[in-house]
Amino acid sequence: MSETNNGPDSGAENPAHGASMHHAGNPARDTEWDVVVVGAGAAGLNAALVLARARRRVVVIDGGAPRNAPADRMHGFLSRDGMPPAALLEVGRAELATYGAELLTGQATEITPALGVRLAGGPELRARRVLVATGLRDELPAIPGLRERWGRDLLHCPYCHGYEVRDQPLGVLGTHPGSVHHALLLRQWSPDVVFFPHTMDPTDDERERLTARGVRIAEGTVTRLVTEGDRLRGVELADGRVVPRAAVFVVPRMVPHDALLTALGCARNEDGWVSTDPSGRTSVPGVWAAGNVVDPRAQVVTAAGMGAAAAFALNLDLVAEEVEQAVAEHRAPAGADR
Repeated sequence: MSETNNGPDSGAENPAHGASMHHAGNPARDTEWDVVVVGAGAAGLNAALVLARARRRVVVIDGGAPRNAPADRMHGFLSRDGMPPAALLEVGRAELATYGAELLTGQATEITPALGVRLAGGPELRARRVLVATGLRDELPAIPGLRERWGRDLLHCPYCHGYEVRDQPLGVLGTHPGSVHHALLLRQWSPDVVFFPHTMDPTDDERERLTARGVRIAEGTVTRLVTEGDRLRGVELADGRVVPRAAVFVVPRMVPHDALLTALGCARNEDGWVSTDPSGRTSVPGVWAAGNVVDPRAQVVTAAGMGAAAAFALNLDLVAEEVEQAVAEHRAPAGADR
């Protein structure tokens, strides 16, 4: 699965959780951090690692609910293929501790225009810069059985999980405009793929493409996923038929946890997601974003790279500010207040 269960990896928007500090330190609440990272998934942790190695004072806010929590393994990440997502995060947190970065368990509720990060039940952290890496949540169609099988044998990403279910009977639910493409793609992993239009009405061209590709079409509304012995058995249709399947793929509705960004007035792109430049810089000065909160296609490895790119840019931005301040002080008349 991608970067980051249905909760944010940082905890924006969940005031029920308080805040507590982990790792070394009893940081003063009036401390100004170089960078506050909101989100402790791959993007946030990798950004914090780069910043800490650049000798920046950085704190990461971790809400403890990564998007890929339901998945047993992650794939497609060089040297980490098959590693449990939780293990990756555990290693990342341990690495941060060796560089003196702080990890704070809590929920960020607001970023102020002055770059204060307010926490539910905790302090307000003052920052020179803020990186938001709060991920997204996957909204599944309201079909009985989907939520229970999510991340197990109800899957989304063929590149993440296709190999593990190769050559098995697969299904694709027609619940999203991209579902037909999903079925055409999955045919690469198995010769036995069934497309369930459900409430969709594929065009003649789409039906022709599916048939030509060797994807069968099972007409009828899907009523539920059928399980037996904690394993998926098949897909039940409204007429009572059960089409045996070993795994089913669905395209969820991906909803970014971007309330912190939109409340600041960050500009959006034509798809409605918060827009950034290639480094992750948003339209609001001092605020960056990385990972699934701004890119629904980002897998774990992609999100980690986005976090690193944002960290490079954040550090350079801070250096530029420090150089300007140093030049101004250098030019100040001797004896003048500095």
